Amino acid sequence: MIGYLHGYLGSPSVWGEVDGACLALPGHGGGPVAATWDDNLAAIAHTLGPCEAVVGYSLGARVAIGLVVAGHVPRAVLISGNPGISYADRAARRASDARWAAMLRTEGLPAFLDAWEAQPLFATQGRASELALLARRARRLVLDPEQVARCLESMGLAEMPDYRAAIDDRFRLIAGTEDPTYVAIARALPAHLELIADAGHDVMLEQPGHTIEAIQRALAR
Repeated sequence: MIGYLHGYLGSPSVWGEVDGACLALPGHGGGPVAATWDDNLAAIAHTLGPCEAVVGYSLGARVAIGLVVAGHVPRAVLISGNPGISYADRAARRASDARWAAMLRTEGLPAFLDAWEAQPLFATQGRASELALLARRARRLVLDPEQVARCLESMGLAEMPDYRAAIDDRFRLIAGTEDPTYVAIARALPAHLELIADAGHDVMLEQPGHTIEAIQRALAR
């Protein structure tokens, strides 16, 4: 079985019709967010059960690395994933995540989504169809703002281990050509990388057909 893990603010439905188990992450319909990265990882591993491989996007990619490193899953395909940051960078990242979490709690989910989706990282998503964008917005608006705030606080980059030294041939990488930050992250890692043309950070939203084909190639290696 192949497990599929969505990104932050995502849902299992983002994967469309794939042959595998599409899990909801903690705070996104997959139970409440636990206090620590390790506790959340253990809960996800328990829900996933025995698995041949996992495919993860963004937050899901970071979880996928953790599952492989912890020995729960033998291999993973990482889409737009960041394997970790240095301890020197953690304070600034934690402060940034705290500001986003505070916005969720004080201004509410619609205002938070407006600001989150306006980040330069997501600038290319305007090429997705209006129907796809409206469907994504509707899925996001049913999330619990307190839970997605806690996800930032417990599962953000500042809270996960730095897995960069653990990346090896157990992993395959996918990124969009118009996502220079994550292309650079991927190229610095010792794992095979496939780029999706005409796509930014969320390749599944912008180029779903090409992304599924790339996932299939990665799993076949």
